[in-house]
Amino acid sequence: MSAQAKHYDVIRKPIITEKATMASESGAVVFEVDIAANKPQIKEAVENLFGVKVKAVNTTITKGKVKRFRGQLGRRKDTKKAYVTLEEGNTIDVTTGL
Repeated sequence: MSAQAKHYDVIRKPIITEKATMASESGAVVFEVDIAANKPQIKEAVENLFGVKVKAVNTTITKGKVKRFRGQLGRRKDTKKAYVTLEEGNTIDVTTGL
């Protein structure tokens, strides 16, 4: 497996919500990442894929909700988000896609 493919396994997709937009004003970008990925892996993946310098990575795990599907109880999967703070002068435009 190439290094590029490995980085795409770590970073799933950018998250564009009102809260993520507010974070982007302070130089942070929010990504959905692999649940098993750690902060150094996320930092390396963002730096290699986007060619930027990362200052800090904060992560949060959201537990999946229990929902009904056709009368059956089901559970959504747990998701992990990474708030990636970039160094001064670095930007990522997530609206253009990966």
